[in-house]
Amino acid sequence: MLTSKNENAVLDAMDFEAKEVSLDELEQSLETELEEQFEDLTFLQEEREHINNPDHLGETILNVVWEQFMNQVATTAGEDFIKENRGLHLDLRKEAHIQTTENFAKGKIAKHNTEIDYQQRYDDWQSNFVKDENGNVVTHQTRAGKEEATLVKGARKAFDDGRPTGSAEKHTDMDHTVSAAEIIRDPTANAHMTKDEQIAFANSDANLNEMDSSLNRSKGDMSMTDWLDNPNSKGQKPNEIFDISAEDDAKLRQKDAEARDEYEKQKKEAEQKSIEAGKKSQKEEAFRIGGKALRTALMAILAALAKEVIGKLVLWLKSAEKSLNTLLEHIKMAIRSFVGKLKGLLVSTSDSVITTIVTSIVGPVVGTVKKVFTLLKQGWQSLKEAVQYLQKPENRGKPLSYLLPQVGIIVVTGLSGIGAIVLGEFIEKGLVALLPGLGVNIPILGSPANLIGMLMGAIVCGVIGAIAINLINKYVARQQKNANLDAQIDKKNEILQTQDKLIEVKVQKMVHTKEDALRTMKETREQAKDIISEAMATIFREDEEDNPDSLSSTADDLADLLS
Repeated sequence: MLTSKNENAVLDAMDFEAKEVSLDELEQSLETELEEQFEDLTFLQEEREHINNPDHLGETILNVVWEQFMNQVATTAGEDFIKENRGLHLDLRKEAHIQTTENFAKGKIAKHNTEIDYQQRYDDWQSNFVKDENGNVVTHQTRAGKEEATLVKGARKAFDDGRPTGSAEKHTDMDHTVSAAEIIRDPTANAHMTKDEQIAFANSDANLNEMDSSLNRSKGDMSMTDWLDNPNSKGQKPNEIFDISAEDDAKLRQKDAEARDEYEKQKKEAEQKSIEAGKKSQKEEAFRIGGKALRTALMAILAALAKEVIGKLVLWLKSAEKSLNTLLEHIKMAIRSFVGKLKGLLVSTSDSVITTIVTSIVGPVVGTVKKVFTLLKQGWQSLKEAVQYLQKPENRGKPLSYLLPQVGIIVVTGLSGIGAIVLGEFIEKGLVALLPGLGVNIPILGSPANLIGMLMGAIVCGVIGAIAINLINKYVARQQKNANLDAQIDKKNEILQTQDKLIEVKVQKMVHTKEDALRTMKETREQAKDIISEAMATIFREDEEDNPDSLSSTADDLADLLS
């Protein structure tokens, strides 16, 4: 059984174990803090190396030129479409391709139809009518009270030239049941049937009817029913004048009905052909703009890949080791970077595709609008970056002498991008004025004047911007380097302090470990002494009667030894 003294020793040991756990936690915390401080120091050292780095200006100028180049590619594709589309802008609406009779009669022509030249058909149709000084069609009233357009002399000639003749002996003529004049005036026939088809129907057996010459001349251009049902100025109808029997009257009306049925049938067939031709033309135009948009997308993707490769080649040229292996490695890096940016690239590619489509609808003005938009966007981006810089928590409270130069760098960078656009436009117009040949568009890329203007504008504004930024940077860099150096010194001091704390903790741990070992040894010795003393006491009591003097002396010796 343990004594009170042993119990206290155990309690002290438990108390020390609690302290040791606390020291372990403190040690771990300090080690973690030390790692973070070393990381901060590494960042400060790297940041110092990047101070006064002109790459941001180059990247801004490159992005502006890149955006303008892709805008030019997209706009050129849209302009090429318009040229290949007979000068017509993109229009996939039905009325632009499918010609309806109603629109034809109003002069609204489906000009986008590439299968049928409806404009030519309309012009030919209108050439048959007498026009007043204002260009309006002159009309007259028929015996039946109908208002109809007055035909020019010779309008019927093409129909009459191929018409079979009647019989001189029988005094008959071959009459057009549906007259040539009616066909000429009919907007449906002229919109959907060719001139040859109209003449072929007019002179077909279905429409020709051999009549007495006097009846034919009396009928003229009137339809058979209008002629039979309407009296002349004297109030006499043809049946009375020419003694037409009821049977002959019925035959004439039956012939008229049959001819008109065939006429309507042929017009409907021709109208269906017009619809099919319009749908075909509509699909072809959609495929053409789709091809231009796809070309723009592919050009954007290839240009993005070329941009990545050129960027890595520049890094390779800057590197100390230039070999075929390192060159291939840089190209691989470019391809990996390109693949990594593919998602974002698809977004920018879709913007180019939209520009191509909008240009094909609206015209080249889209390119100008996008340039203006880029100017505004670049200006807004510079202003936004300047405000964000001033609002950063670490910049609050800093003197204006430190903040304003940095804001100046941001503004100059933005203005350099804007200047590249404006100067490029100015150079382009100057080159076209001096050498008009440079304004001719190259397929896919646009005009040489535009490409030269973009390049020269970027170089000039880039150089001017770099000079201005370099002057500002000399001042800013000194401040930043000094501030960075001070921050590094502070950080190193923090590291030293943390290291001192960590060393102190480790020393304390070692002291506590030593004390623990000594305490354990002492407690073990005390316990052994107590156990031996108790055992010896028992032995002495049992043997005291046999040799009391000898046992007493031995007990004293053991007690001296244990003590």
